Amino acid sequence: MESELVYAGFWQRAGAYFLDGLLIYLIIYPLLLMVYGMSYLEDPNAYWGPMQPLISYGVAPVLILLFWMHKSRTPGKMAIAATIVDARTGAKPSTKQFLLRYFGYLLSTLPLFLGFLWVVFDGRKQGWHDKLAGTVVVRRKAGASDPVRFEGAAPETTA
Repeated sequence: MESELVYAGFWQRAGAYFLDGLLIYLIIYPLLLMVYGMSYLEDPNAYWGPMQPLISYGVAPVLILLFWMHKSRTPGKMAIAATIVDARTGAKPSTKQFLLRYFGYLLSTLPLFLGFLWVVFDGRKQGWHDKLAGTVVVRRKAGASDPVRFEGAAPETTA
């Protein structure tokens, strides 16, 4: 039911993002140790080779996009019961929207992470990456005072 959805706020999303970052770190760091061995712990900069950027910068986007495309959320968003949806219809976003959203993260970091902080001030709690992709992050909450409404949804009837 549409009235059970509310926009996920800044601190909820920040917590989910932190949890996702921690989980990604727990995947990437062991991969680096497997490739470079325990001596990687002594001087990580000495091991900058072709696998380092692939693991360090390639694994995270792949994992995040796979979760978005298959579940419309990451483990961090699952922890706060939030989902990414199309801002207009409330349906699952398209692959194009997910790609735009991920690359919109780059814009959201400039300047000084203002695009992420925008969630605090926006009525629909959209960061710049959400606006670019046409998405919102929603979560279920009974008795919501500010429920989410989508343009493509049928109006609710009262009996």
